[in-house]
Amino acid sequence: MAASVFPALLLAVAAAAALLLLPAAEAVWLELPPSGTKCVSEEIQPNVVVLADYSIMYESHPSSHPTVAVKVTSPYGNTVHHNENATMGQFAFTTSEAGNYLACFWIDSVEKGSGTSLNLDWKIGIAAKDWDTIAKKEKIEGVELELRKLEAAVESIHHNLLYLKAREAEMRTVSEKTNSRVAWFSILSLGVCVAVSVLQLWHLQGFFRKKKLI
Repeated sequence: MAASVFPALLLAVAAAAALLLLPAAEAVWLELPPSGTKCVSEEIQPNVVVLADYSIMYESHPSSHPTVAVKVTSPYGNTVHHNENATMGQFAFTTSEAGNYLACFWIDSVEKGSGTSLNLDWKIGIAAKDWDTIAKKEKIEGVELELRKLEAAVESIHHNLLYLKAREAEMRTVSEKTNSRVAWFSILSLGVCVAVSVLQLWHLQGFFRKKKLI
């Protein structure tokens, strides 16, 4: 009895840990001002699927019906999605660069009113996968489907750890180079100070000899 309970308990703990570390699906409610831009950013690794749906919430502003423009840019400033005069829309892409991806929204219609509310459903990685379609296509369900999700979660966690390890190594390299440059700058500054002191001493000795003070 205990032998059969332990693997199930271990699987449950692993699933819970994996779900806690999954790239989350993030739903955001943005209040767009009559003028100006509201942006949402997310740090994402390369080769990660991003899926987002956005729509104007007319319920909060029934008297006005503005449209919005949206622009999504990569960490290096490349535009991955751009749309104008929209009341709703969707963008989906696979990241090619690591860093902060920025999604900016603003009202672009003449009818701005007092602003409007926009709902943004932002999904990253495993959360962006259509598991219902995958289950129907591969004819899996129940425990097998949950195990497939768990396997994908473990792979995602592994990639996250590798990414963090690479970032840590990069930061360590930068820190070591900075420390080395600071050390060389300190030595150079000390050398300059010593040289200036010697020149000052030599100049004062010559001055005092001319004045026959020494």
